[in-house]
Amino acid sequence: MNKKQPLSTRMRESQLFWPLVALLLLFIVNLIYDPGFFRIGILDGHLYGNLINILNNAAPLMLVAMGMTLVIATEGVDLSVGGVIAISAAMGTVLINPALGNELITNDILAANTTNTPLWLVVIANLTAGTLCGVWNGLLVSRAKIQPMVATLILMVAGRGIAQLITNGQIMTVYYRPYWWFGNGYLLGFPVSIFIVGLIFLIAWLLIRKTSIGLFIEAVGINARATYYSGISEQNVKLFAYTFCGFCSSVAGLILSSYIHGCDANNIGLSYELDAILAVVIGGTLMSGGRFSMLASMIGAFLIWTFTITMYSFGVPANALLAGRAVLVLVVIILYSDYSRRFLSRLLDRKGQQHGATE
Repeated sequence: MNKKQPLSTRMRESQLFWPLVALLLLFIVNLIYDPGFFRIGILDGHLYGNLINILNNAAPLMLVAMGMTLVIATEGVDLSVGGVIAISAAMGTVLINPALGNELITNDILAANTTNTPLWLVVIANLTAGTLCGVWNGLLVSRAKIQPMVATLILMVAGRGIAQLITNGQIMTVYYRPYWWFGNGYLLGFPVSIFIVGLIFLIAWLLIRKTSIGLFIEAVGINARATYYSGISEQNVKLFAYTFCGFCSSVAGLILSSYIHGCDANNIGLSYELDAILAVVIGGTLMSGGRFSMLASMIGAFLIWTFTITMYSFGVPANALLAGRAVLVLVVIILYSDYSRRFLSRLLDRKGQQHGATE
């Protein structure tokens, strides 16, 4: 009979272990440098503080990371999420903005704070646009058999151009206050965006972990040919993964456009594809596909934004932030290398044996 694995071994094998360790180390650095980093207060019935800001800012990236997790688990990648965010945000803001095309926004329009398009229709159009982009990517990958990087590169390049066509090349500004609620509203003292992320995660978790879909996704990522002979439709599994990624990107576009009260098609969602991939990698999902954890990817997204706010608190200028991100990527690569894993395993196993010998 095989002995039960030690607790330390089971913890190391969990995909949540490394992201939580990295986040804990970052918290310790902030605690030493600035204990006020963790201070949370209440103003007008709303919680405020660095941690609340991090949660609010990380919400769109968490959503995109959830979708990217399923795509990478099928041994794919979606480089178009930034463009999909731009398309979705452009669709929503164009429908809700009272001035379209070259029409100028007058003071009486601003004071009216109204729109000719119902808010529910705006939200549906926003989500539909992004979801259809995901379906497009899924069809190219699953049916046309185009390499995922090439297939999604199409929308990565063309996505912002499509968003520019939707907005007629303008930076759209939304003055309709109910639309601001998704990115700036509060519920029970917390930002609304956190509840949106939690709701989508709960639905996705129930769908993936309480049905066979999650198992199918992992099976396709591990060995797509074997799943074919097992009666699993590789095409439908990949189509679902890319469609869900497009849906998550559309929700991120809704939150981002609501947060900034508009849409700049050239900049909204910029570099989100790289941040999402990094969040998924931090979460322990291998680029070769297979085993995945959406929760670990969400922690990875939270870690990225914690690192960003930490750099700002250290006084690092915004134009040097990319260099700091490069250091984070380097550390992640080193920690997830086979050599680092073997070295840590030998070190912890040796300590465990010494502890057992003294008892």
